[in-house]
Amino acid sequence: MVRKIKKLKKAAAGVLAALLAGMLCACGSGSAGQTAAEGTAETTKTAKTEAQTSQAETAAGASSGGALKIVAGMFPEYDWVREILGDNPGGVELTLLMDSGADLHSYQPTAEDMMRISSCDVFIYTGGVSSQWARDALKGAVNPDMIVIDLLDTLGEQAKEEVHVEGMQDAHEHDHEGAGHEEEEELDEHVWLSLRNASFLCGEIGAALEKADPSNRDVYATNTAAYQAKLGELDRQYQDVTDRAKVRTLLFGDRFPFLYLAEDYGLSYYAAFSGCSAETEASFETVAFLAAKADEIPVSCVLTIDGSDKRIAETIVRSTRNRDQKILTLNSMQSIAGKQIREGVTYLSVMEENLAVLQEALGS
Repeated sequence: MVRKIKKLKKAAAGVLAALLAGMLCACGSGSAGQTAAEGTAETTKTAKTEAQTSQAETAAGASSGGALKIVAGMFPEYDWVREILGDNPGGVELTLLMDSGADLHSYQPTAEDMMRISSCDVFIYTGGVSSQWARDALKGAVNPDMIVIDLLDTLGEQAKEEVHVEGMQDAHEHDHEGAGHEEEEELDEHVWLSLRNASFLCGEIGAALEKADPSNRDVYATNTAAYQAKLGELDRQYQDVTDRAKVRTLLFGDRFPFLYLAEDYGLSYYAAFSGCSAETEASFETVAFLAAKADEIPVSCVLTIDGSDKRIAETIVRSTRNRDQKILTLNSMQSIAGKQIREGVTYLSVMEENLAVLQEALGS
């Protein structure tokens, strides 16, 4: 702002000098008056150009220097970046957009969020149909050097299509819609619930940070490798628990965002709704099907996800033969808020808690 004001004062002084010159030469020849007028016009044009340049420089934000700015859409990628930054020797400014507990599928960015995305140096988001807001924000980006990481795109062929298995309330509707014409399948967006995906994606994020802040690349490389080792160790613990499982089927009285986790360890699954479903009320047929499966398998637990009111799971349990199944919750990390982060919640701590729940559900 100071730079802009000085430029404008200089331009204004030039305009005043030109006007005085024009007045002094008014009694002279016509060519002298014309020259003064041309000088005034040129000086005014210069002042306007300098003001516009100053505004453009201000809008460029992070690209003009200063601390590196990283914006993460959801908690998992935010926490991965925290781990890779470590002690943050570069003074990176890291922002979590969904810090108020908003769900991935219902999040709407504020004007401030859009501005942060537009001018950041690195932007990381989930991708898929629920991230149209991110693609809209990127259309107005003012930093031409921004590094953008779309997790689904980054996974490439490792990304999986959303499942619609037998018994899911939206499975019949999905089959009916696709019966008459080819329908493009949606990718399952819950990629972070696979520890193997997490390790791969952290490698890609680490490489992006090394590119964006080369002076601290060795720190980022070391921290990424150390964090990937922790993810690998927890993955081995999951494999051990699932290898010893007495039951290899998960039954959800809820949505099912755990496709990647289940397929990593060869688990089968039934659920009331698919992972991205907007449904909240299960039909009689859906409840009856899941209750019958609970008896047939049999399972000792009916699972729900974070934020659930558990009503569907409770109805399923009441509809089984013995009505004695426990209701357990697996945390999908879709709505972790800033308060929980400040209290010490991390991606690894949530996945460790999920492992304990999974161990009980599978009878390992």
